[in-house]
Amino acid sequence: MTLNGEKKKLVDATSNLVHQQFYKEGQDIILGRTPDVKVKISKSGQIIKKFEDLFNDNLHYFIEGNYKKFLQPFKKIKGVNEETIHQIHEDLENKLEHFKDENSETGNIITYTLVLSALISRIRDIHFNDSIEEVRNRISKKSRKKSSVLSEVEVQEALDNLFMRNNKNISILYNISYLCALAESFNYKKVVHICNIQKSKFINRIVRMIVSSS
Repeated sequence: MTLNGEKKKLVDATSNLVHQQFYKEGQDIILGRTPDVKVKISKSGQIIKKFEDLFNDNLHYFIEGNYKKFLQPFKKIKGVNEETIHQIHEDLENKLEHFKDENSETGNIITYTLVLSALISRIRDIHFNDSIEEVRNRISKKSRKKSSVLSEVEVQEALDNLFMRNNKNISILYNISYLCALAESFNYKKVVHICNIQKSKFINRIVRMIVSSS
């Protein structure tokens, strides 16, 4: 395969992996991880394109096998620092070992998928965990007003139950938290404001569900 042909395959893979269970292309629609929930957020497509460009503009490093250098530009993304990059790279090394001698098109796409999935998952988890921490804080404040205060264990069990059932509020909060981080990274202040309003709405729904079921 020519270098241009290989790059085209990787650009297509970037789009597929970034959009997967997250964004409906061309409509500024953020999807939940389940298809029954979605939110329209203006300019989300522009932000996601800028995120994709961070991958695509540095594909030469990936093709050369310089994964550490490929990951460096992502320090631009909120929550990602040198330590994060080091951890992701370290986690990948063992997995990449299985494909280091693989020159086939399939092998390269598998390796690229591993790199992107690790990076995207880390970014998503950092910001989703922040949102879940806010859920905990609001539950604590709300339950103190009731006669019985929910323990941390009870809150965690309630959250685990929602995760297991792929609750739609959890599902969309996961992706709005992710978009909010990307919007802040690329200085889309109005989108950050809209995302924060949406996050708060879904956080409150989760809080109400947990507190009312206690």
